[in-house]
Amino acid sequence: MSESETSGRSDAPNGENRETTFRQRVWRIVFLSDTPAGRAFDVALLWLIAISVMVVIFETAPEFKPYRDVFVAAEWIFTVLFTIEYIVRIWVVRNRRAYLFSFYGIIDLISILPSYLTLLLPGLQHVLVVRILRMLRVFRILKMTRHLGEANLIINAMRHSLPKITVFLFIVFAVTVILGTAMYEIEGVVAGNEGFSSVPESIYWAITTIATVGYGDIVPITPAGKTIATIIMLTGYGIIAVPTGIVTAELNLSLAHIRLDDRRCGECGHVGHDSKARYCKMCGRAL
Repeated sequence: MSESETSGRSDAPNGENRETTFRQRVWRIVFLSDTPAGRAFDVALLWLIAISVMVVIFETAPEFKPYRDVFVAAEWIFTVLFTIEYIVRIWVVRNRRAYLFSFYGIIDLISILPSYLTLLLPGLQHVLVVRILRMLRVFRILKMTRHLGEANLIINAMRHSLPKITVFLFIVFAVTVILGTAMYEIEGVVAGNEGFSSVPESIYWAITTIATVGYGDIVPITPAGKTIATIIMLTGYGIIAVPTGIVTAELNLSLAHIRLDDRRCGECGHVGHDSKARYCKMCGRAL
């Protein structure tokens, strides 16, 4: 092993060393918030994101129509700033591929892409509201990453519930198709109800009814049709509760798998830490 490798130094020219050091400093500012400069950068970025989202929202308001050119100019200013930031992140990041295909990397790209696409397809600028997802970085800035564990618990419960909910929704869809077709035959063909003019229209009615939405744009007029509508309405109340129950059961199962031990924190006296925990979740002292 060479001396440059063992000492951590490089044989590259001083200019390259300075460039590497500068990139490391920028990387710490852009990707971390453990320094005053990094924290100030993140706070400023959050303000820019919030203001840019408000610009996109208020641009659609009729009372601000006379100022549309100002809003468009502001959108492009924010887009240019975020583009520069995106390029800087790619330049300083250690693993470019990992960043580009990460959640934040994709959101960073989507937050600037619509502005450039409007040059070819006008009207896409309102998609820029996706920038609000970039504000998830507030968890890191406010030292709230500990709450991400609870969020992961919910996400895992929903992921495990997905197969059951998918099967359940398929059954519900099959029932709606059957009942919608029956309503087309009863109301549309036999009774001549113009609202049930086709099977797709009847299925649409069945879906809105079983979801307890009931827009009222299509209404059955025959006793048989009203009877089926009543059955669908009553069924809808039970259907709404089933996915919630599935997710709740998976959540309780996930919580049951979290084993707690009887280690007591020497600082705050808290008992009931996770078996793999190395630090107290109340005060942060090493266990």
